[in-house]
Amino acid sequence: MIAAEDRLLTPRFILIIATGLAYFLAIGMMVPTVPVFVERSLGGDSVAVGIAVGSFAVGAIVLRPFAGRIGDRYGRRILIIGGALIVAAAWTLVLAASSMTVLVAARVLGGIGEAAFFVGAGTMVTDLAPERRRGEALSYWSIAVYGGVAFGPFIGVFVLADDQFNRVWILAAGFALAAAVLGCFTTETRRAGPAPVAAGGGRPKLFYRAALAPGLVLFLGLIGLAGFTEFVPLYVVDIGVADAGPVLLVYGLVVLAVRILGARLPDRLGPMVAGSGALAIGASGLAIVAIVATPVGLYVGTVIFALGMSQLYPAVMILALTDVPEHERSSAVGTVSSFFDASQGVGAVVLGGVAHVAGYRSAFIGGVIAAVVGLVLLRGGIDPRARKPTDHAAARAALETPEPEAPV
Repeated sequence: MIAAEDRLLTPRFILIIATGLAYFLAIGMMVPTVPVFVERSLGGDSVAVGIAVGSFAVGAIVLRPFAGRIGDRYGRRILIIGGALIVAAAWTLVLAASSMTVLVAARVLGGIGEAAFFVGAGTMVTDLAPERRRGEALSYWSIAVYGGVAFGPFIGVFVLADDQFNRVWILAAGFALAAAVLGCFTTETRRAGPAPVAAGGGRPKLFYRAALAPGLVLFLGLIGLAGFTEFVPLYVVDIGVADAGPVLLVYGLVVLAVRILGARLPDRLGPMVAGSGALAIGASGLAIVAIVATPVGLYVGTVIFALGMSQLYPAVMILALTDVPEHERSSAVGTVSSFFDASQGVGAVVLGGVAHVAGYRSAFIGGVIAAVVGLVLLRGGIDPRARKPTDHAAARAALETPEPEAPV
């Protein structure tokens, strides 16, 4: 019999998971629809698509380093409710987007809301979990994240139908508003106490030096993900696939399954093996998408790509937290998360330029090249800690750290 203090699936815990699912459905709906909107309604090219997609990451990059401080000082609920309301407002603003300027402004605003919501909700999930069951708690949190990523795009494409973009924006804003309402029923989990300080006193670091090398590897490995989510909705037309919804659904379901069933793999394999495998497998899958320009090639490549992407973040986080004191862990996590955001912003713009010059398949190859560079750096010893025996305490801490949302 499970003691009361060891219970995980309490009403409070289930509520925050439901809140997250509503929120990530709102985010996921924008993945396949924004690129199509830019091309069909705004007359933009691949560069414009890259700017529109990447601008979301700009807002997240701006706020994410500070969101943890806000949550520690003022509580998690303010981030959850405020972040969801900001995203709802941003998606409502897209209704008036008759130009790239308005769309980009709305996307930047949405990124700010995303950073706030994710930090608040992700922290509350770990706050509510018994210490011995935090890894399991993050597996359930993955259901909300990747459930939204898997089903949100599918809903977005279904609602879009014959270019009914306003219906997509309204429904997405409705999901975000529902997340805000559910957030109002959550109970604050912040414990009273002094604000955290860096070692030796002073303010906590915004960028943690020991996390820079792992962050760079993550940045390179995820550039391909930016290109995948950005251009698959447009690329499918070239190879005779009706829409990208089923493809993105397959991607999300594979990642969700691997993250739940293989949650302990990075812990057991260590950052070098797990990280190298994730980069190599992910690059192989994306290469298949680029080279085998058929529906079969797209789906097979997507499955393999998802297998790699599902393990990259936890492997890198294990490395980033190796030998890091507990009181500096938040700085390390924040630094790595910032590289995640940067990869989606920079990747979207750079690969948008590549697609404009040489086509979508070349943009996918650009993502493959970036991942290979990351693999070379990791194997070449950019961070010597990767070759050390796995620190299981650090590994468990990494697996208990919420992962940033899938890019949109």
